Amino acid sequence: MFNKPSILTITGSDSTGGAGVQADIKTITAMGVNAFAVITSVTVQDSSGISCIYDLPEKLVVGQAKIVIEDIRLKAVKVGMVRDIDTIVALSREVVALRNIVLAPGIVSSSGVRLLSDNALRMWEHHLLPLAKLLVLRCDEAEVLLGISITTNMEMEKAAKMLVRKGADAVLLRMSHHVEGMLTSMLYENGTSRFFSTQNVEGWQRHGISGALSTAIAVRLAMGDSTATAVSLAHEYMHSQVVYSIQPSQSLMPSKAYRPADLYNQFMSLIADHHCEAHDVTFYADRMAITPRYLYDVTDKAVGKSPKLVISEYIVQEARKMLETSRMTVQEISVSLGFSSQAMFCRFFAQHTGKSPSEYRKQAL
Repeated sequence: MFNKPSILTITGSDSTGGAGVQADIKTITAMGVNAFAVITSVTVQDSSGISCIYDLPEKLVVGQAKIVIEDIRLKAVKVGMVRDIDTIVALSREVVALRNIVLAPGIVSSSGVRLLSDNALRMWEHHLLPLAKLLVLRCDEAEVLLGISITTNMEMEKAAKMLVRKGADAVLLRMSHHVEGMLTSMLYENGTSRFFSTQNVEGWQRHGISGALSTAIAVRLAMGDSTATAVSLAHEYMHSQVVYSIQPSQSLMPSKAYRPADLYNQFMSLIADHHCEAHDVTFYADRMAITPRYLYDVTDKAVGKSPKLVISEYIVQEARKMLETSRMTVQEISVSLGFSSQAMFCRFFAQHTGKSPSEYRKQAL
């Protein structure tokens, strides 16, 4: 146990388990490292949102943090929701000497409710933000903090530069909707911007995704990754483990013998691991010890798509990402994604997007 990196999450509690300290601990342990936690607030909430928040007293919050920091050799810290002004200032003194601090303040909830007061926001800005290895904000939160509108890539870069000038080493801005049907995120570090886009709008807007992503980034930083690598690998992890997974429900699980939700999530995890080497349905069905026909029933019941289409959509999404964010040639991308020729990759991409890879890259840039 103690050979693994140790990560501390400082944030509020979510009794539903979908976000907050409960979700952070799940993410940290699922990624194979040790989780330690400081609870700052207790919430009363359900799937429709938060109805009540009780902020724990400063002495109690800081006491939790002090014990962990003094006893455990921490490799990274994720600081989430901290709303009490005195607690913000006191926590900054406790974590100031720690490395790999990822801040995800939760200024606005996923349902659009403002969670931090103006005074609390100022305390974050003056006491915690300058300690950040990485600051993670949705665009709507950055708009509140900076008092500007963010509707284009250029405005995202402008906002990120403003936040870096306030002290953060790097900034990840998320959830821009300025391209119809797409969500855009941008990492700004050392004067360089890197964009991440996804068409899985619904998946990335699920409750708790922002918190889980920032926690996954903290884990990767603790493992020794650079900020850019940590963000990229955490992004991929969230794609395969959360964003492209589906939630089990009664309608999807009529009996223990047949669980399309579980099998679908297993299928997506396999695609994330093997999409560069295997594009055929039989490969994945064999790995899951089921028949291709049974896999078709699983994906049809879960998302209304054939397994072949699910595989193709995942590969197309990866291809889009490479075309938008890398300098790889079309030939290099086709080889990387497991196509036998550039011509075959171009036909595949055009069939699913209506554009050639070169045309898509030109429009994206």
